[in-house]
Amino acid sequence: MTERTGLGFRFFADGYEISGGINAIDEIGGGAAPLDYTAINQNAMDRRLGIRNGRMGLKSFLDGDPDTAHDRLSAMSQSNQILTALAGSTLGDPAACLQAKQANYDATRPQDGSFLFTTQAQSSSTPLEWQELLTAGLRTDTAATNGTGVDFAAATNFGLQAFLQVTEFTGTDVTVKLQQSSDNGATDAWADVVGGSFAQITTDPQAQRIQTARNLAVERYLRVVTVTTGGFTSLSFVCTVAKNVVEVII
Repeated sequence: MTERTGLGFRFFADGYEISGGINAIDEIGGGAAPLDYTAINQNAMDRRLGIRNGRMGLKSFLDGDPDTAHDRLSAMSQSNQILTALAGSTLGDPAACLQAKQANYDATRPQDGSFLFTTQAQSSSTPLEWQELLTAGLRTDTAATNGTGVDFAAATNFGLQAFLQVTEFTGTDVTVKLQQSSDNGATDAWADVVGGSFAQITTDPQAQRIQTARNLAVERYLRVVTVTTGGFTSLSFVCTVAKNVVEVII
């Protein structure tokens, strides 16, 4: 496996790409809280895993343009936000995804004259999820399109989760959905993943998260396709997915 740096990251928040306004991603973390179950007759700590969590920490610039980092983060929305950090722009590259509440937006102006904002996002309802890109970074479709299959090495039996960031849409409607095949469509025709369709898109920007049944069998290859009933001329979006290799309860 080739080692990689943190260069070339991109960051999306509720359908807005704010990469150009982000100075640093200080933290991407998650996991379950360790609970102390140590009895008085034990000589070492005994722990169980508790509730799963997730968090992201950002540093951003004071930029004045609409829909950039300051414009989006300074609003301090009380609603859940869907955040996606892309560690690359190639099919199969990792992406950190979080459905979160924004906890703060704190400005710092040190003596050197720099001016940065710190933002913490804490998971809400679902934990941090590391997923893989089903689009090569930000993909633009100008008509209904079948994406390229991504090899996940093996079939699984525990369903999946997927995130969608829509930055731009022109047209009447479009639906983004996942399809699967055991051999990349060579002899096993591509078929829709049950529960793998996002809600129909008629406006932008927006973001969505879906999850399938937890006992769903998922084939080795996945791809993302766009379909329409009324037509569209442009859709720019990012789609990521995580196939569960063990049973999950979220």
